[in-house]
Amino acid sequence: MLEDVAILISDVEDTESLAEMAKRSKVVLNCVGPFRMYGEAVVKACIENGAHYVDISGEEYFLEKTQLDYHSKAKENKTYVIGACGFDSIPCEMGIQYLQQNFQGDLVSVESYVKPQSGPAGMKYNFGSFLSILLSFEMISEMKHLREKLFPKPMPNTKHTLESRGILFYSDDVKGWCVPFLGCDKSVVQRTQRFNYELRRMRPIQTMSYFQRSSFFNALLTLWLTLAFAVGSTYNWTQTMFKMSPAYYLFGLFSKIGPTREQIKQSKFSMTLVGHGYESKLVEPEDQHSSPPSKKMVVQIQGPEPGYDCTPVCLVQSALVILRESDKLPESGGVYTPGAAFHKTSLMERLQKHGFSFNVLKN
Repeated sequence: MLEDVAILISDVEDTESLAEMAKRSKVVLNCVGPFRMYGEAVVKACIENGAHYVDISGEEYFLEKTQLDYHSKAKENKTYVIGACGFDSIPCEMGIQYLQQNFQGDLVSVESYVKPQSGPAGMKYNFGSFLSILLSFEMISEMKHLREKLFPKPMPNTKHTLESRGILFYSDDVKGWCVPFLGCDKSVVQRTQRFNYELRRMRPIQTMSYFQRSSFFNALLTLWLTLAFAVGSTYNWTQTMFKMSPAYYLFGLFSKIGPTREQIKQSKFSMTLVGHGYESKLVEPEDQHSSPPSKKMVVQIQGPEPGYDCTPVCLVQSALVILRESDKLPESGGVYTPGAAFHKTSLMERLQKHGFSFNVLKN
C-alpha cells in the first residue's frame, strides 16, 4: 500500500542524506534540474551506495561529463546510470530502434522531425526547462574539449555523409517548415551509436534532428528563440533579465508555474523519422557502400504532452525495465544512453501500453 512507503528527505548539498536515500533504494529517479547544478551529487551517491539511477536530463554537457567521470566506477560497482530518460531522448532512441527493426537492409542515416501539438488552451513550458537550455548554451564552448577526452578514437567514416539541411527549410517528408532541434537527441543518439559499434559491432548511424513547425512564421519565431538563448547565455545581464521575466522576453512560452492541466491534457507530440540506407547489408561496420543510399523508410511515433505526460511515462518505464530486465542490459553496469541500455528490453512495448504509438508511414 502507498501509505506504507517511506518518505525520505534528501538535499543535494547534504551528502549523508543522499547516501542514506541511495542505500535504501534500488533505482533512483532524478527529476531535479538543472542537472549541471544539482545532478552530479545524486549520481555519485547512487554509484557509491549501490542504487541504479535514471534521470530526465536533456543537458548534453552533464550527460557526457557523467559518462566521462563515472562510467568505470559504475561498472565496478555494478550500477546502471542512464540519463535522458524523458522526452529527451526516449522517443528518438526508441524510434530509431523501431526503424532498425523494420528497415530490412542496411540503415545508415536518420533524420528526425519532432512536432509538438497544442490544443485551444495553448502551451507553456516550465522555468526549469528554460534554465537547463540556457545553461546548455553556456557550455557549448566546452563540448569539443569534453568529447576529445570522452571519445579519443573515431568511429568509422562513411563515403556518403548526411548533410545538415540548414537553419530553416521546407521538408517534403513531413510537409512543413523545419529548424534545427535544440534538444539533446542528436548527441544522445551519437553516443548510442558508439556504444553499439564498440559493444555489438553494429554499423554507426548518422543522424540529424529537426523541429517541425506549423508555419513559416512559427519557424522564424523558433529561430529567434534560439538566438535569444545563445545571446542570453553569453552575458550576465541577459541571463539575469531572462531569469527574472522569462514569460515576458520569450513570448510567454516559459513560466515559473508551467502549463495548466488543461494545456497538458490537450497537447501531444509526433516524431517522424526518415531513414536512408541500402537493401543489402555489408559484413563489417567499417565496410563501405560504393553508391549513395537507395532505400528509404519513414516511421512515426506519437505520444502525449512532452513535459508532464510523456516524460514521466518514459522515466518510470525505464526504471521498471532496470528492475525487471537487468539480464537484458549491457554488461554489469555503467553509464549508458537509453538506446544502448534498453536495446534488447521491452521498453518499446511498455511505451505502447501507455499512450505511445509506433507506425511505418512509408516503406
